[in-house]
Parts: sequence; structure tokens; C-alpha cells
Amino acid sequence: MRLLPYGDTARLLEPDDPAQVLPLAAALRERAGVHEVVPAARTVLVSGTPAALAALEAESFELRPGDAPAGELVELAVRYDGPDLAATAAELGIGSDELVERHAAGRYVVAFCGFAPGFAYLRGLDPALHVPRLAEPRTRVPAGSVGIAGEFTGVYPRSSPGGWRLLGTTDAALWDLDRTPPALLPPGTSVRFAPA
Repeated sequence: MRLLPYGDTARLLEPDDPAQVLPLAAALRERAGVHEVVPAARTVLVSGTPAALAALEAESFELRPGDAPAGELVELAVRYDGPDLAATAAELGIGSDELVERHAAGRYVVAFCGFAPGFAYLRGLDPALHVPRLAEPRTRVPAGSVGIAGEFTGVYPRSSPGGWRLLGTTDAALWDLDRTPPALLPPGTSVRFAPA
């Protein structure tokens, strides 16, 4: 694992395996002197007291992908009616029904959030379903669109540009400022897609 300085009050940790990000983030949250922990695709940013940061530099972490505590399970009802469903299935060499079945069968966990408030990057997508982003992104993706890109699946929380392959839609409110926390899917949350 690499530990990099990030100003005077933070460090950026790069685990050897991206699957260690969530276990590392969970372990860091339990430490005295740690103020904030922000997981990303392949790194964890931690801010804290000088003593807490110094302790990180002297430690070797023994982490396994399954060490992160299981977060709350959120089930999202999805209408698999996306504009890219048939073309993505054809590109993968399977039928649309099989693509829906395999996507819905996945057990996902929110690895990190980014791009837009409430946009959660979900790990756990069947490797056979990994496809690149669209060659030309859309200028507008409707809120609630469920998509896949690379190793991730996710849901657009609001209308925005985007290049993910759109498989379906959900009515779930992914971001709501009147809710605590506002994000329906914070890092560590377990997610299941249920065909509607």
C-alpha cells in the first residue's frame, strides 16, 4: 500500500487491490483522531490530527476484501427499458432477457460516490457484463437511468450528460436534501436491483 501526503492534515492511501478500499475506509473510521474518510475507486483520503496521520505512516494494514462491514441493503425497483439494453446485449453476445437477469442477479456495494451528488459507483457487476462507455456521450441522461460502464453499475440521480450504457430506469430518489443523509446510497451500502 502506498501512503502519499495530501497537504498538512490529510493522507491519500492507495491499497494494492481496489477491493481493499472499503475495508480500509471502515478501519480508518474507527480510529481516534480521524476526522474524515473519503473512499474512491482505488484510493482512500483520510484527514485527521497530526498524531493520527503519523500513526498511519508506521502501520502496515492487513486487509481482505470481505473485511468491510456489510452496509444497509437498499433494493431498487427497475424497469429494464433502457435505450442501450438491446445493443449492449448484442455486443455482449447475449439476449436482452439474459442481460437483465444477470444485471439483476448481482449483489452490489457502493464503492464510492462522485460525478454528481448522489451518484454511487457500485462494485459487483458480473465481469462478463463489463463494457466500455459509449463512444459519444449523451448530452442528457434522464434522472433515474440505470447504467453500466466498465466494472461499475449505477443510477443517475438527476438529469445530466453521461456516457454509460442505459439498461433501465428507477423512480427511487437518489439525492434528497430533506433526508439525512441526503444520499440514498452512501459508500458501503449494499444494493440489489429488482426488475419491476
